[in-house]
Amino acid sequence: MSKAHHRKKHPEAVRQQLLEVAAKLSLEKGPGSVTLDAVSQAAGVSKGGLLHHFPNKLALLDGLFTDLTDKLDRTIADRMREDPEPKGRFTRAYVSVFFLPEGIADGEKWKVLTVALISEPHLRERWRQWVERYLAENVGTDSALDAVLVRYAVDGLWLADLLGAPTMDAQTRAAMLHRLLALTRA
Repeated sequence: MSKAHHRKKHPEAVRQQLLEVAAKLSLEKGPGSVTLDAVSQAAGVSKGGLLHHFPNKLALLDGLFTDLTDKLDRTIADRMREDPEPKGRFTRAYVSVFFLPEGIADGEKWKVLTVALISEPHLRERWRQWVERYLAENVGTDSALDAVLVRYAVDGLWLADLLGAPTMDAQTRAAMLHRLLALTRA
């Protein structure tokens, strides 16, 4: 028997490694560089091992989406639990995650996913469903026009940051954050 048959397998660690490598390749060389061959080679995993976890490129992107939104769900839930004021609670959690550059874990992977969302209708639909789920869960507290305005402003800033638009100075950014958070309480 080969050593591969004797060594302990860690499928979840391999799966996570494949997601990390796919994100890294996409960031460094562009989304077109994310092929099953390139990911398996860069991860040091056989193509069969990769196909065991992700049968195609879309499944790999889908896995990245699930991984990131699961983490996002936990972060938003934590932020909402820390906020004693019900009105606008989800929107403030959303702001704290997407407005502040350090607010979102795996920010680099989110850049990859944002590009994939633009090009993959399936992922766009999953994102729309994710947003709609939160809006439905928080319809009584976060459906005011000001809350909608705040979330769209944050989405715009996230996209501007992603695209490397001219950055605003820290003082302006802090003033904008203060104003947006005030709108969630209006």
